[in-house]
Amino acid sequence: MESTKLKIEGMSCGHCVKSVTQALTNTPGVVSASVDLARGVAEIQHDGTVNESVLIAAVQEEGYAATSGE
Repeated sequence: MESTKLKIEGMSCGHCVKSVTQALTNTPGVVSASVDLARGVAEIQHDGTVNESVLIAAVQEEGYAATSGE
């Protein structure tokens, strides 16, 4: 199991968190995703086959900005 952190910008409420979490968990290879509204960070657990750019694209499709959290 591998972990990836992303910085997420543009979230302002619980609905935003739900949308980002759902977009990430629906990405093939992702096992779980935890999104922290206050910190603007997403921690994604995946099987190691997921490219960070795919995760960023999934967040961007929901209308939020995402960058590498490392």
